[in-house]
Amino acid sequence: MPPIEYLLLFAALGCVVGFMAGLLGIGGGGIAVPSLTALFLSMGVAKGEVVHLALGTSMAAMIVTAFSSMRSHSKRGNVLVPIVKALAPGIIVGTFAATFLAAKLPARALAIFFAAFMAFAAFQMFRGTPPGDGSRQLLPAPWLFGGGLLIGAVSALVSIGGGSLTVPFLNWQSVDIRKAIGTSSAVGFPIAIAGTVGYAINGAMAAGQASSQPLTAGFVYLPAALLLASGSFFMAPVGATVAQKMQVAPLKRLFGLLLLGLSLRMLFSVL
Repeated sequence: MPPIEYLLLFAALGCVVGFMAGLLGIGGGGIAVPSLTALFLSMGVAKGEVVHLALGTSMAAMIVTAFSSMRSHSKRGNVLVPIVKALAPGIIVGTFAATFLAAKLPARALAIFFAAFMAFAAFQMFRGTPPGDGSRQLLPAPWLFGGGLLIGAVSALVSIGGGSLTVPFLNWQSVDIRKAIGTSSAVGFPIAIAGTVGYAINGAMAAGQASSQPLTAGFVYLPAALLLASGSFFMAPVGATVAQKMQVAPLKRLFGLLLLGLSLRMLFSVL
C-alpha cells in the first residue's frame, strides 16, 4: 500500500476531477492523466511505463462517473438510444483495439499525442460548440460505426469519455446540443469499460512493465483508480449544482488554459 499522503492526494484529485466534470460537463482525463503521471513518477514508477499506467488508471476511474453521468442524462430524456446503439459497436472495438496500440507506443509518443489532443480540446473550449445548421441528416449506420471507431480509438489514447469528439460529431449532424451531450455521456460508459479491460490485459501481457508493480491490474493502479472514482462520484453533483448558479463559458476558457499547462508539464516530465 502506498504512503498515506499519496492516498490523500489520489482522493483529492478525484474530488477535483469530479467537481470540474460536473461544473463544465467535461471528462476528467485532461486533469487526471498528467496529475497521475506526476504522482507516479514521484512514487518511482519508470518513465517508460508511467504514461501507460496513468492512462489505464484514469480510464478505470472513469467507469463510475461515466455510469452516473449516463443515468443523469437518461432521466432527463437527453440520451438518443438508437444513436448509442449505432455508435457503441465501433466505440467498443476502437477503444479496445487502441489500448493494444498504446501498449506498443513509447511513453514519449503517448505524451506528445496527449498534449496535442489537449491543445485541440482547449481550442474547442475557447471557440465553443457551434450549432448545427440543420441541413445535415444523421449518417447511415456504417458511417456511425466508423465514427465510433475513431472516437473510441482517440479516447483510449488520451483516456477521455469521448465527449470532445462525440458532441461536435453529433451536432454537425444537426442533433440538438443537449441531446448530443446526453448521448455522448452514454457512449462514455462503454469507452470506460472497453478501455479499462484493454489496459488491464495489455499491462498483464507486458512482462517487466507496469504489471509488475504492486496493487495493479495490468496498467491500472487499483488504489488510485478506486480513490479517484470515489472522490469524483461524490463531487460531480456538487459541480453540477454550482454550474446552475454561475456563468460557465468564461470558466471553460480558463479550464482550457489549465489543460494546456497540465499536458505540457506532463510532456516535459516524460521527455
